[in-house]
Amino acid sequence: MGRIRVLSDQVANQIAAGEVVDRPASVVKELLENSLDAGATRIRVEVEAGGRKLIRIADDGHGMNRDDALLAFERHATSKLRTADDLLAIGTLGFRGEALPSIASVARVTLETATGEDPAGSALEIAGGKIHRVDDAALPRGTTITVADLFFNTPARRKFLRAEATELAHVTALVTHYALVHPNKHFELVSASHTLLSAPPVTRTAERIYQIFGKDTLAQLLPVAAELPLERVGLPEPPPWKKDPDEPARKPGTLRLTGFYSKPELQKLNRNSIYIFVNKRLIRDRLLMHAITEAYRNVIPPTSFPVVLLFLEMPPEEVDVNVHPAKTEVRFRQQSIIHDFVRDSIRNALVLSRPAAGFLAALDNAPLASPSLMPPAVSPLPGSPEDAPRTSEDTTLDSAAVPFQLTPKLPPPTTGRLDFRPSGDPSHREMVEAAVSLLAPATPSLTDGCVTSSGSTDASSFGAAEVEAEQAVVNLNHLRSLRPLGQLRESFILAAGEDGLWIIDQHVAHERVLFEKILRDREVERVQRQRLLMPLLVDLKPDQMVVFARIAEELGQNGFEVEPFGPQTLAVKAAPVGLEGGELERTLAEIIDQASADPDERPSNQALTPLRTRIAASIACHSAIKVNMPLDPARMEWLLLELSKTEHPTSCPHGRPIALLYSWKDIQRAFHRI
Repeated sequence: MGRIRVLSDQVANQIAAGEVVDRPASVVKELLENSLDAGATRIRVEVEAGGRKLIRIADDGHGMNRDDALLAFERHATSKLRTADDLLAIGTLGFRGEALPSIASVARVTLETATGEDPAGSALEIAGGKIHRVDDAALPRGTTITVADLFFNTPARRKFLRAEATELAHVTALVTHYALVHPNKHFELVSASHTLLSAPPVTRTAERIYQIFGKDTLAQLLPVAAELPLERVGLPEPPPWKKDPDEPARKPGTLRLTGFYSKPELQKLNRNSIYIFVNKRLIRDRLLMHAITEAYRNVIPPTSFPVVLLFLEMPPEEVDVNVHPAKTEVRFRQQSIIHDFVRDSIRNALVLSRPAAGFLAALDNAPLASPSLMPPAVSPLPGSPEDAPRTSEDTTLDSAAVPFQLTPKLPPPTTGRLDFRPSGDPSHREMVEAAVSLLAPATPSLTDGCVTSSGSTDASSFGAAEVEAEQAVVNLNHLRSLRPLGQLRESFILAAGEDGLWIIDQHVAHERVLFEKILRDREVERVQRQRLLMPLLVDLKPDQMVVFARIAEELGQNGFEVEPFGPQTLAVKAAPVGLEGGELERTLAEIIDQASADPDERPSNQALTPLRTRIAASIACHSAIKVNMPLDPARMEWLLLELSKTEHPTSCPHGRPIALLYSWKDIQRAFHRI
C-alpha cells in the first residue's frame, strides 16, 4: 500500500482554516467582506468574550436561496468567479470560496438568510464541518451568520488565543477601519450589550473620522487627493490565437488616491499607524510603505513614521490580490508607477499645505509607539475582573488605546442655583425646569467619541467642516509677512503675525534654506566650492576608506575635492562654501559614517536619493547659523524671507520643527479673554 493518500474534506478544511482563521478578528474580516460583497448598507457585528464565545454578523445584503446557502459551505464554492481569466481582474473582496467551510470546520455556525423574493428564508446549523439542521424560516432580506465556540474541536489552536481584551481590540480595529473606507454604510459593533461603535452613514471620509474619533484626531490629519491616467495596461496582451478580434481594446484606466496624512509634528516610532486600502481592501504592502516613508524623507526624523490613511483606486486588472491566504498582501502590475505616484502625491500635498506646528501641541507630541486611528478595546462586561494572564502584547495594546476613546465624553457639570420661591411666583416654572435639567442624565457630546443619535450626520458634517476651515488658516504661508521682534537668548527669533506669536529656531531655519539650495545646485551641477590654502588631512579607518571609495564621485558632485593621501589618510583640497576648519572635518566624517550604514546603496539619478540628501543635510547642518549667535533685524528678516521660499518650512532635514505658533486664540484663552 502506498504512503500518499488523499485527505478528507474535513481535514482539508481545517488545514485551510489554519491559513485563513488564526483569531476571532480573522473570522470577522471574512464575514464582513462577504457582507460588503453582498451589497449590504447596514452591518451589525456582535461579539462575546472577544469573539471566542460568539461572533454574529447581520447585514441587509441580497441574501441567498436554499441551494446557494448549502453550496456556500462547500470548498471552493463561490459566486464571484467563473473562469481562470476572472482571477486577473478581481473586483470583490472575497473570491476563493474557502472562508465559510474553513470557519465551519472549527466552530459551530448558524446561517440565516433570505433573498426577499422567495416565500421563505433558510436556516442552517453546522458544527465541526457537519450539517446538523436545514429548515425554512421567516426572515427579512439579508444574512445573519453566528459563529460560536471558535476552535472548540481544536483545543491547541484555542490555547494560543490572546487575552479577551486583546482579541476584542483586533476586532474593534478591523470594524473601525472598514467603517472608514465605507462612509456611506452603517456599521455597528456590540460586545455583550455594550456598543463599542455606532457609525451611521455619512457623505465624506472626513465626516466619518470626526464621527468616530472626534475633533482632535481630525485636526491632526490633512487631506490628500490625486489622480494619474495610466499610459498602458499592466496585463500583457494575449497571443494572437487567443485574442478575440471582436473584443474591444483594453483601456489603461486611472489611478486615484484619496485619504489623510499627518502633520510633521505628529510622529510614531513604528509603521503601525499607516493604513492602506487598495480598491477598498485593507492591505499591508512594503512598496507603498516605502513610498510613504520617502514622501516624509527630510521632513520627519528617519526613525519616526507618520500617521496615514490611504485609499487607492485602480482598475482591478492592475493589482493581483491572489498572493496571500488572508488576502492582506497584493502585487501591482506596474509597481514603479504606483510607488512614485503615491510618494509624489503625499510630498506635493505637504508642500502645498505647509502646516504650522502649534506651540502647545508641540510640547506633548513626542513620538509614540501606540498606533493612531486604533480604537481602544474595553471590557465587554463593565467591572468584570481581568483574570486572564497578561502578555506584553496585551499591555502594549491597552496602552495604545489611551489617545482615542470611542465612548462619548460627558459634558462638564452644569452649574446653577435653585431659588426656593412660592409656587405662585412667575419664575417658579423656570426654576422647576432648571432643577429637572440639573438632575437629568447627561447626554453624549457630539464633538467627542462615537455619535449614535439620528442627527449625527449633520453634526459630523458641520464638525468636520469646522476643523477643515481651521486647518486652512493655520499654515506657514505668511512667513514673509512676519515682523521680527528680537531674539531669545540669541538662539530663537520671536516674530509677530496676524495669527499670533511665532518662535523660530534660527539654526534649523537656516539649515532648511541651505539644504534645499544645495539640492537645487546639485541638480544643475552648480555647487559652489572654495579651495583651501593648505590641504586638510583626515585620518580614516580601513573600512571607512572602502566607503569613501564608493561615495567619492557623489562627494565631488557636492563640492568636495578629496584625494587619498596614503593608505588611511585623505587630503581635502576644496570644500563647499561655508565649511571650514573643524566643521569641515566633522562633516566629512559624518557623511562617511552614515554611508557605511547602507553598504549596498548606490547613487542614482533620482532627486531624493538617500545618499544625496544625507550629504546635503550634513553640509547644511554644519554651515548654518548657530545657536547663541546674535542677529541684527535685517538678518532676521532675510532669514524669514528665505524660509518662506522653501518647499518644506515645517522642519529641518533631520525632522526638528522650525517654527512654532502660539496662536492668537490660545493667547486670548490663556489670558481668559475668551
